[in-house]
Amino acid sequence: MKKTHPLLLSLLSGGLLFAAWPVSPLTFLVFIAFIPLLWLERRGIRRKRFFGWVYLTMLTWNAATTWWIWNATEPGAVGAILANSLLMCLPWLGFHLVKKRLGQTIGYLSLVVFWMSFEYIHLQDWGLSWPWLTLGNAFATHPGWVQWYEYTGASGGSCWILLVNILLFRVSWKIINGGRLTAGWIIYPLLALIIPFILSWEILPQTIHTSPSGNVVIVQPNIDPYEKLYSGSFDAQLQKLIRLSESVIDSQTTLIVWPETALYMENGIDEGHMKENYFLHPLWDFLRRHPSVNLLTGVEGYRLFDNDNGGTARLLPNSHKYVEDYNEAMVLDSTGAVGFYHKSMLVPGVETLPPFLHFLDSWFEKFGGTTSGYTRQKERTVLPTSNHSYRIGTAVCYESIYGEFMSRYVHNGADLIAIITNDGWWGNTPGYRQHLNYARLRAIETRRWIVRSANTGVSCVIDPGGDIIDPQPWAREAAMKEPVPALGGQQTFYVRHGDWLSKLALVLTIFFLGWNMITILKTRSSRG
Repeated sequence: MKKTHPLLLSLLSGGLLFAAWPVSPLTFLVFIAFIPLLWLERRGIRRKRFFGWVYLTMLTWNAATTWWIWNATEPGAVGAILANSLLMCLPWLGFHLVKKRLGQTIGYLSLVVFWMSFEYIHLQDWGLSWPWLTLGNAFATHPGWVQWYEYTGASGGSCWILLVNILLFRVSWKIINGGRLTAGWIIYPLLALIIPFILSWEILPQTIHTSPSGNVVIVQPNIDPYEKLYSGSFDAQLQKLIRLSESVIDSQTTLIVWPETALYMENGIDEGHMKENYFLHPLWDFLRRHPSVNLLTGVEGYRLFDNDNGGTARLLPNSHKYVEDYNEAMVLDSTGAVGFYHKSMLVPGVETLPPFLHFLDSWFEKFGGTTSGYTRQKERTVLPTSNHSYRIGTAVCYESIYGEFMSRYVHNGADLIAIITNDGWWGNTPGYRQHLNYARLRAIETRRWIVRSANTGVSCVIDPGGDIIDPQPWAREAAMKEPVPALGGQQTFYVRHGDWLSKLALVLTIFFLGWNMITILKTRSSRG
């Protein structure tokens, strides 16, 4: 690699990251994917050139892995890929600067903590959060490798990947430069690679626990998302959902799950007056036929106010009324709405934009969202069923990729996680398969069963060990019935303490940056 052109090293790192990413079977490549980039940095090239080559690596990775966003929104895809690639360069630039001043050991450690800090910040709700490529997600198709995520969450996987890459790079550098390898040079990377596998095998849960008292029906209606928005065929879509549900309901059914925005009308549905809505009469008739059953469904909803509700509601044109719009989940029974949850983590561009980017509103298509912004809620509200079968923590679509966010539902008493989503915007691409597999990590982190209703697929059940049960084929209408236990009580270390590993990385990041700044000031002072 000494004579390899930087362009090839940069593209090689990006290509290896893409080749290792779900749903590729080559996951193991992630343990060597950053080695070419580390070689490039070790050559001592200047800061601006290094930044350019890192950006090319990240751009290659982002474009090759998340190109399918284009199927939903062209400007959103371009913006997400370009911006995310740029943000991913920041930890590497910090590492380059710290290593130059504080030495190799601190420098390589800084790369780990800077990257983990970046990922943690990117997982927060800052308006452009897009953590799809969190490194720890690389193991989503191999839950048996990372059963210890119940202690660390996906950030533990990010740390594992970076440490192994750095240790293997140092071995390769020493070999190619003719250095003599002692036992430690070989043992340390091997231990770093192997120990997490051993821990995972030791932790892997046995067959899961509690016997269910009933079953859950999950519906996959396979309704074209663009047809849903523009055809005005609400009654036909509702009848399909009811027909599929009743095809499998039995006397043991306690919960039915429909996907995101299963109840969608062009002007929204007033969540405070659903019983009076003429178009929903078939829904109430259906629930009256099954009085012991609760329904969890996605709704495109709104609520009217006489004031701005503390600044969260917007004034309706030509009116004295204010309105909040929601992408929400509801639990319903034959008497009406039992509980609401308003989606909190909104998709940048199509569901929300930060204020400084509102001039781009007209660029983004509206699909299942609005760039003017849904009103979100701060609390992770658990939805209890009126038949006392479950206490549900609900992820609406994109929210299921946020580990600490989802763990708060379980911290608040959820004994079941439900994911309602509509992945049809992306078409038959790796996007919906990646989204499905990321949910497996949430099951491990929380040790809860997950029921997943996806409009076009893949609908399934996921057990607390991350195994997928009875997945329904993509782009096919289906209804499935599975016994699903409610697992309350014991909470994992990750649920109790959150993403503690990333918070530790943040503390170390502040320390390293401060140390680096002090070194710079001392150097300038001595020169003066």
